[in-house]
Amino acid sequence: MKGLYQAAGRILVTLGILSVCSGVIAFFPVFSYKPWFTGWSVRIACPIWNGALAITTGVLLLLAYREWTQRYLWEATFTFVILSIMGCPLHFAIALESALLGPYCFYSFSGIAGTNYLGYAVTFPYPYAKFPLACVDPPHYEEYHLTLQALDLCLSFTLLCTSLTVFIKLSARLIQNGHINMQLPAGNPNPFSP
Repeated sequence: MKGLYQAAGRILVTLGILSVCSGVIAFFPVFSYKPWFTGWSVRIACPIWNGALAITTGVLLLLAYREWTQRYLWEATFTFVILSIMGCPLHFAIALESALLGPYCFYSFSGIAGTNYLGYAVTFPYPYAKFPLACVDPPHYEEYHLTLQALDLCLSFTLLCTSLTVFIKLSARLIQNGHINMQLPAGNPNPFSP
């Protein structure tokens, strides 16, 4: 059990950083430097906020593990784990919806005043194999979009599983002891000794 909280904290911090990076990278399609390709949408904001929540939860979990006598750290961790559990399904649903609708193409089909969003121009789900070059600018945007959404799907599912594991362990401790904080047996300074 002693390694569970450390491992979960590290996993949450690592995956949170990856999620934030995924959201930030999505602002610049295919690493384009052109400002008119910058995307501002809920699909980008969700990985950033969910990643920030996972980072906060992981850091609190690592601090609570290190300073195991500080009750407020365990309580804050418990609160943020619950928030993370609520945010992960939303992150997953938005990534799935975005992958099924297809990419947000900037100049498609009829030039600069084109259809813009391909979700209204092609069938559902988006036929990635039939339209290999539907987004003419930036190049390879379909592959880029699908890769980011697949990464977000995997990240949100893994974050949900890790958060649920921590929630179940903390809930079991809450039900068993009546509080989340660890108690030491009399005369034992180490909470993890046999």
